[in-house]
Amino acid sequence: MIDRPKFYNCIRKNIFGRLTQEQVDSINAILDECLVLDNRQTAYVLGTAYHETAHTMLAIEEYCKGKGKRYGKKIKMSGEPYEFPDKIYYGRGFVQLTWYENYEMMGKVLNIPLLEQPELALDTKMAAKILVKGMKYGLFTGKSLDDYFNSSKEDWINARRIVNGLDKAELIAQYAQKFYYCLENATI
Repeated sequence: MIDRPKFYNCIRKNIFGRLTQEQVDSINAILDECLVLDNRQTAYVLGTAYHETAHTMLAIEEYCKGKGKRYGKKIKMSGEPYEFPDKIYYGRGFVQLTWYENYEMMGKVLNIPLLEQPELALDTKMAAKILVKGMKYGLFTGKSLDDYFNSSKEDWINARRIVNGLDKAELIAQYAQKFYYCLENATI
């Protein structure tokens, strides 16, 4: 169990400085979804969200909305075009969910019409569910938190493979380790 006031004091000091109430609410939503994870896994989830949201910890839209990216067009991962729904599946949420297939899969997992209403990925509680379920169960790349953080393994760098290859892996590992320090110091 985490002493949240102590945790927030620590992340203010070591990561953020000031936090808005909206940021606190977002972090709380993520922490609520992480209750079944250990502190290393929770820290990696938080580090990922910190990076993917441009340090805001808010469920945001990708700044360029997929411009110049394959997923920024009405094309599936296979290259097959689609016409319906009339939506573009650029990055949204805490993990920047992309691609038609990922929205379709997460919609089924959460039993919500995410393919038809991709903006649901911007809802704080839904964004937290997408982030944590996707990382816990390996729904983004086939790699899961348990692959990198378990009783015999702790791999902060390669854990990036859960979401996006090794893109910015060392940087995200640093963020996650700062969150881990704060989680450990706030554990009751």
